[in-house]
Amino acid sequence: QVQLVESGGGLVQAGGSLRLSCVASVRTFSSYTMGWFRQAPGKEREFVAAVTWGWTADRSYYADSIKDRFTSSRDNAKNTVSLQMNNVKPEDTAVYYCAAAPAALGVQRGSEAYAYWGQGTQVTVSS
Repeated sequence: QVQLVESGGGLVQAGGSLRLSCVASVRTFSSYTMGWFRQAPGKEREFVAAVTWGWTADRSYYADSIKDRFTSSRDNAKNTVSLQMNNVKPEDTAVYYCAAAPAALGVQRGSEAYAYWGQGTQVTVSS
């Protein structure tokens, strides 16, 4: 069983930055791919980023809509994964979720691959 708790959401102006964090309660954190998803009102949940542990370094993957603005990284020693959001836009407004999937599945962009989810944290970007 994996428990995930996100933090760091809030209100930010367009062009600003925000950093989300997710702490996992699990003994084998490095054996999970950690994903970030978001869901805006009236829209489906969408993939934002995923970071897996490649034995010597993180490997991160991003949705095209946030590439070059968001960066995800993990600290296996602290069981945490972060999402650094820079140059945010009003369309980034959503509830952001941290999720975990077995690393053996490879990097997954579909939410159905992730068995464990955090409660979500609201990010609101004002124009």
